[in-house]
Amino acid sequence: MATALRCITILAAIVLAALLITPTLHAAAAGPQSAADLTLLNAANRDRAAAGLPPLQWDANLAAAAHQHALLMGQRNALSHQFPGEAPMQDRARRAGARFSLIAENVAEGPSIPGLHTQWMNSAPHRANLLDRELNSIGISVVQNGNMYFAVEDFSVSVPSASLEEQEQQVATQLAARGLRDVTTTADARRTCELERGFTGQRPSTVVRYETADLRQLPDDVDRRLTTGQFRSAAIGACDATPASDFTRFRIAILLY
Repeated sequence: MATALRCITILAAIVLAALLITPTLHAAAAGPQSAADLTLLNAANRDRAAAGLPPLQWDANLAAAAHQHALLMGQRNALSHQFPGEAPMQDRARRAGARFSLIAENVAEGPSIPGLHTQWMNSAPHRANLLDRELNSIGISVVQNGNMYFAVEDFSVSVPSASLEEQEQQVATQLAARGLRDVTTTADARRTCELERGFTGQRPSTVVRYETADLRQLPDDVDRRLTTGQFRSAAIGACDATPASDFTRFRIAILLY
């Protein structure tokens, strides 16, 4: 996992920090729960629209994670992406139920809600998070302590939930579009998916295993194998991905014949 701290900037009127975390490698749709959250969401999507970008979708799970962290910042009257003893941001989001392949965060302290967004947009790292074309979801929380507001924006590339059957069907559609005549899903393929090596059932010509956050496209190496024209059929199996990562992944095995 690669981690990049975009910046910690201190300005006269507001304190800011922006964080982006990407892996080495959906979310609840309830709307904002406060006027402050809604103000920041609308401001973000207004500026994204002006830049020709799609709007960020509200993710209640990201908002729950943001709220936990905003409460800590307000209680401690301090700005940080992670306080001593607190879990990292990606852990907080995952534990709150968010599913993602990339996650980023803006935090800020300031005397007015509109001013928070203005200062974020005037700071290159924070603006980069707000106008990132790849990021598609957001959760926001604002906590007040005295005359100061502590705000957290958590962004992500959300990964939708999918059953094993749904995962297999998406891969089957990709294989069929590439000319394989007979594409099936089988119990043997699922058991093969769970193995680190080898296979179960009828001997295939080759086995391809991979983990991905995006089932809409096949990995390049699978595409290269299919372009050889030597395979006519396939069996597909999905299984639970490696649990060690905080980032959502799907694990797939394809048995090519």
